[in-house]
Amino acid sequence: MKLCLASFLLLPFVATADTNALTALVPAYGEIAPTFLEQHKAIVIIGVLLAVALLSFVVWKIFNPKPAPVLPPEKIACDALARLQAQPEDGNVLSEVSQILRRYVGAAFNFPGGEMTTAEFCTNISQNEKIRTELASAITSFLRECDVRKFSPAGGAASVNAVNRALEIVARVEKETLRQDACATTA
Repeated sequence: MKLCLASFLLLPFVATADTNALTALVPAYGEIAPTFLEQHKAIVIIGVLLAVALLSFVVWKIFNPKPAPVLPPEKIACDALARLQAQPEDGNVLSEVSQILRRYVGAAFNFPGGEMTTAEFCTNISQNEKIRTELASAITSFLRECDVRKFSPAGGAASVNAVNRALEIVARVEKETLRQDACATTA
């Protein structure tokens, strides 16, 4: 049994003693070629960057809000007044008509921004050299008449036909600004 145990313990050394000589190893396949990325690394990186830039530009163009078209003040005023045409002429409608007319005249003659009372607005109109006296007096009388009517007791006064008169004033102001533009280009 001792012999058996000794031979069992020595068996690995005896078996490896014969095999210490190495056989010549030959690769099973040839040398591995470089991968596509290894061969074209710079082109791939540039292509990916260009694709990301193009995709970013497309996404920006899709989601970038389009600027609202700039409408001339005359169009804005006429559209707003046309919406009020069918409504009964009460204090709210008169107030809105006078505000629309003020904004339009202010935009047409480059008045400073900000809300003004009727008296302040009429003073600015009368002091503006671009506005002729008869046009300034028409605007002033219309705005004051709207104020009197909108602050008077309900049902006290007759209709002032505010929307149509405001549209007429807008047309007169537009004619005046066109005349002034024509004079400025010939001078």
